[in-house]
Amino acid sequence: MALNLSQKQEVVAELADVAAKAHSLIAAEYAGTTVAQMTAMRKQARETGVFLKVVKNTLASRAVEGTDFAVAKDQMVGPLLYAFSLEEPGAAGRLIKEAAKGNDKLKAKVVAIGGEVFPASHVDVLASLPTRDQALAMLARVLTEPVTMFARAVKAIGEKQEGGAAEAAAPAAEAEAV
Repeated sequence: MALNLSQKQEVVAELADVAAKAHSLIAAEYAGTTVAQMTAMRKQARETGVFLKVVKNTLASRAVEGTDFAVAKDQMVGPLLYAFSLEEPGAAGRLIKEAAKGNDKLKAKVVAIGGEVFPASHVDVLASLPTRDQALAMLARVLTEPVTMFARAVKAIGEKQEGGAAEAAAPAAEAEAV
C-alpha cells in the first residue's frame, strides 16, 4: 500500500527520532521471511529494546541523515529490515543473529555503530557484546577485586605476625621453665 506525503513524513520523523537515540543499526535482507518468522522477530524485538521496521530505503536514508547512521546511506539498497538497538548496542545484533539461525533468508547487510559502517560479518561481534547487566557485573567484579586482594594480604600479614609472636613466646616460656 502506497503512503501519502503526510504518512511518509510521519515515518521519517519516527525513524529520525529512533535513530537519534539508538546505539547501533543493523539493516538485513529479509526477502522470503515468513509472516510467522517476522511476527516472532517483532515480539522478541519489543522484549529486548530493539526498534524493528521495514521501510523504503529512501525514507530510511532521509531519517538517518544527521545521525551517526548517515554513513550507511549508500548501502541501503534492496528490501531491508532495519533494527535499531535502543537500550544496549548488542541487542540488535543478538536479535538478527538469533532470528537468522532459523531463517536462512534473513541476512545482515549493514552494521553501523558509532558513526562507522562495518561489514555484515560484524553482526557476530555486535551480538557478542555484553548486555547492560553483564557489563555492570563485570565492572563490579573489577572494582571489588583489589579490595578482596587487599583483605587477603592483610589477613596473611596478620597470620604471619601471630605465628611469629607465638614462636617468640615459645622460647621465652622455655626459659622460664628452666
